[in-house]
Amino acid sequence: MKKRKVFSLLLAAAMAAGVMAGCGNEEAPSTGGDSTETPDEEGTPDDSEKPADGKVYYLNFKPEADEYWQALAEVYTEETGVPVTVLTAASGEYEKTLKSEMAKTDAPTLFQVNGPVGLASWKDYCYDLTGSEIAGKLTDDSFALMDGDKTAGIAYVIENYGIIYNKALLEEAGYSAEDITNFDSFKKVVEDITSRKEELGFSAFTSPGMESSSDWRFKTHLANLPIYYEYKDEGINTTDAIKGTYLDNYRQIWDLYINNATCEPTQISTKTADDATADFVTEEAVFYQNGTWEYNNIADVGDENLGILPIYIGVEGEENQGVCTGTENYWCVNSKASEEDIQATLDFIDWCVSSEAGVNAMCKDMGFVIPFDTNLESENTLVNEANKYMAEGKTPVTWVFSTMPSEEWKNGVGSALTTYAADQTDANWELVVEAFVDGWAAEVAATK
Repeated sequence: MKKRKVFSLLLAAAMAAGVMAGCGNEEAPSTGGDSTETPDEEGTPDDSEKPADGKVYYLNFKPEADEYWQALAEVYTEETGVPVTVLTAASGEYEKTLKSEMAKTDAPTLFQVNGPVGLASWKDYCYDLTGSEIAGKLTDDSFALMDGDKTAGIAYVIENYGIIYNKALLEEAGYSAEDITNFDSFKKVVEDITSRKEELGFSAFTSPGMESSSDWRFKTHLANLPIYYEYKDEGINTTDAIKGTYLDNYRQIWDLYINNATCEPTQISTKTADDATADFVTEEAVFYQNGTWEYNNIADVGDENLGILPIYIGVEGEENQGVCTGTENYWCVNSKASEEDIQATLDFIDWCVSSEAGVNAMCKDMGFVIPFDTNLESENTLVNEANKYMAEGKTPVTWVFSTMPSEEWKNGVGSALTTYAADQTDANWELVVEAFVDGWAAEVAATK
């Protein structure tokens, strides 16, 4: 579905429901929402039979879903008369934007945290969602983010990431996914493609950009793998002191990425997320580390050509590994907002996961798998490809990167990875190890 069709389709759904209200005619601000009014400071939530008097301000984490949220906000306003403003933070800038917006009088009424570490910074702003309509719709209690007995956040999407690949290009190179079952077999395929890239007309990997719009793919998502396997060995789900047991594995997958890509390793500091997407869509590369959320941006490759592989790093038994599956997306309602705005926000998020327009937008247009009983069968090919691993009995890799101690830790690892890429010496890899292990301990200590 093309993005420009989304609003008309959602609006049609609202019109079909016959509940068009006349309160959505304000001039939209630059954020794409429907109101910039100052929230009431007094009052109580309205009778449940009438729309809330408040309004909603959603600080969205996902740039790739911005257009869909803008459209859905307009539909909700048309249907209920409740103004909804959506502001989308730039990639990699969410925490900075959240701090800035929360300091304003008109602060977000709906925001997100990425898990326990993110919650630690914002728990005093999280309204208790225990007993709320949306909490009651979760398919499993594990999708509630708890702060003691308080339900501080609600997961709103379950996602997968791994190594997206172009089936047609892989076949053109003489291989299929069945040839790739672990790191060694993957390395063989990748390096063979590189040795023949002039003949084939494409590279193995898209650019592994370390510019801020792209570096999270490696300092966070790729770094999840060595942490996951260490936790698995230790039988833990968090730690104050990471050992770095699998950092040699981290090095060998990073070496594979940076030395078999569309750009030279010395160029990755300036390569963006858009550069990597363009590499894949224009069929300049076979492999692209990213997630199911990227589907709309790469759909032009064709559903028949899209697949996703686990990220293999050379760990014993990884033949039985699936893709990385989890969430870092928890909705939180701002407890500092007025009672009217809190109620309006609770009503909005419940409508998003229960109404036809909301569910269609989240499951079909945004391509989400939502952890609610209203979830629809996905039209996102990457989701369905990822689900095949679970159907085959493969063990998904848990998202443990929400236990990373801070953004500063991630930035330290990212900076060291970039330095190493430009000059791949043992001494420079030791900088990565120091950032990973010593940096972890230092950041944990700073929060004690």
